[in-house]
Amino acid sequence: MQTEADILVIGGGIAGFSAALCAARLGYTTHVLTGATLGGHLISIESIEGYPGFEEGVPGYDLCPIVQAQATDAGAGVAMAEATTIAAHDGGWRVTSPAGDYLARSIIAATGTRLRALGVQGETELFGKGVSHCASCDAPLLGGKPVVVVGGGDSAAQEALFLVPHAATVTIVHHGAALTCQRSFAERLETADNIEYVPNASVAAVLGDEAVTGVAILDAQGAKSEREAAGVFVYIGLAPCTQWLEGIVELNDSGHVITDARLTTSAAGIFAAGTLRAGSHGRAAAAAGEGTAAALAAGEFLGGTA
Repeated sequence: MQTEADILVIGGGIAGFSAALCAARLGYTTHVLTGATLGGHLISIESIEGYPGFEEGVPGYDLCPIVQAQATDAGAGVAMAEATTIAAHDGGWRVTSPAGDYLARSIIAATGTRLRALGVQGETELFGKGVSHCASCDAPLLGGKPVVVVGGGDSAAQEALFLVPHAATVTIVHHGAALTCQRSFAERLETADNIEYVPNASVAAVLGDEAVTGVAILDAQGAKSEREAAGVFVYIGLAPCTQWLEGIVELNDSGHVITDARLTTSAAGIFAAGTLRAGSHGRAAAAAGEGTAAALAAGEFLGGTA
């Protein structure tokens, strides 16, 4: 099957569907390749704070379907498939996917990021058996038990806050001397009486046979200790999902897409929005704005008056 599109959005998170919504409303034939999971990382976040219009925060599993529905109502087509190859074709681009080939006059890349792994013994073997990237999914199963959160940024802090009312103790292991999350998150963590901090340290191994029983922790001096845990939640940063763009657009040393202020990449007709982009702020509201801006820029590239 071969599908033609004015604008092909690749990525099914808040940036991608915001781009699709704007592009479809501008009247462009718009299609979205979402990948295997709709909503990206946001779909597992219990409360996205600071998103306009939601004073008390909004669950990612509510927000993402709302924007998706708006995009499809505006006329965007959606396929739950990943882009496998991309190549220049007749002044535009040919993208292959399990859902068929797409001939696009313009592309908006919005495939976001993936969570970085610790890369330590036991992490892969015990994933789904105590090792997790989703506190809202697994916290109810860990009631009254000790857990470990690895990381010190916004994602780690948010997940730790969600775990606080469920777990006996929440130990935050962070390689730095202080957390790097938003001040509002840090202040709320400070008021919790079952939070423990292990700064200037890293997790050297996840312990357990059939399920997680603890972690081995390495401090800055190289001393190793063990801590009991029934769950280990890993949030040590994000890696951009840009392998499919290698050799097509310019990437920086970390693999993020380089754009100008108008979200234009080094390849004519390809724009980028969201956390795969160098300089992204990593906030849901910013990703939605970038998706909209990328659609407007793509429209102008196609000769529209947007």
